Order: sequence, then structure tokens, then C-alpha cells
Amino acid sequence: MSIFKRKPKKGPPTGETGQEALYLKSLSDRQVPVAVKLRDGEVVHGWIEYFDEMMVRLTREGKPNLFIYKTQIRTITEGAGSSARRSSAQRETV
Repeated sequence: MSIFKRKPKKGPPTGETGQEALYLKSLSDRQVPVAVKLRDGEVVHGWIEYFDEMMVRLTREGKPNLFIYKTQIRTITEGAGSSARRSSAQRETV
């Protein structure tokens, strides 16, 4: 019998680091204008008002808000030349 104990095998990494949630929270808190490119190639502009593990709510100026499943999102780009973010004065009066 060996005096060295074997280390238990580690399972595969979970694939979830929590960085996605932190990044989306940062975008949401700061109401950063974003361009969301969908898997079908369409690009929509707005700011992320809410998100959870399955979807993102994209708020848009003068257009209906969108609830987008994360599985349908290809990329989210900050800024992207959109004037989607409302000023603080507009947020308070609405």
C-alpha cells in the first residue's frame, strides 16, 4: 500500500465564470448604448435595462423594447454610434 494518496479527479470546468453577468450588470447600471448583433445578422440598438440567465431586455428610444434570448445574440458592442441612451433629465420626467 502506498503512503501517497491519490487526488480526486476534477470534473470538467463549468464553463461559467460569472464574467458575463458582471459585464451585463455594468452595461445596465451605466445605461451604455449598445448594438446587439443577432445570429440572423440583424443589428438592433438600445441599452440593456434588464437581463437574467436566459434573456436580455433591450430598451430603445422611440421604439418598442425587445426581450432577446441570449441564444439568439451573436455579439454586443458598446457605443456603436447609437444615441440610444436617455439623458438623466429625460429619465426623471418619463
